[in-house]
Amino acid sequence: MAQAGILSEDDRVELIDGEILKMTPIGSRHATCVRRLNRLFSMAAGARVIVDVQNPIRLGEHSEPQPDLALLRPRPDFYGSSHPGPQDVLLVVEVAETSATYDREVKLPLYARAGIPEVWLIDLSEERIEIHRHPLPRGYQQVQHLRRGERLAPDALPDVSFAVEGILG
Repeated sequence: MAQAGILSEDDRVELIDGEILKMTPIGSRHATCVRRLNRLFSMAAGARVIVDVQNPIRLGEHSEPQPDLALLRPRPDFYGSSHPGPQDVLLVVEVAETSATYDREVKLPLYARAGIPEVWLIDLSEERIEIHRHPLPRGYQQVQHLRRGERLAPDALPDVSFAVEGILG
């Protein structure tokens, strides 16, 4: 659609289940959290993953969400020939300042159906991190809620752990 001139590259939209949906504007708390995550993962994981920030993941013909952060399997071309697919994704992180309900009800089931192994939902308004693991066709089998004072590590990088307050700020 961008090539046809219907959308510009600056339009904040996602393709979800065949619908083009306008994304909410990014607030400063949200942006700060994404920057913090980018730095934490980049420093801790090194070249073991590609840290991808707010870029599309192709989940099929009708869905191409743009999670706030994704950890991808390394590839020499850095996905220059195509957007990453579910088989390339180790972890998706969604940061929610006002969109937690939408993320829980729409995006997380979409990621689960696609087989994304792990999703973190960082709920800034509730000051907690939800970890969703073990996808099933209708959602994630395991959900864990963490608050300040606790630590978390992605299944794909169990030696890389972070304090919840280090992510929330």
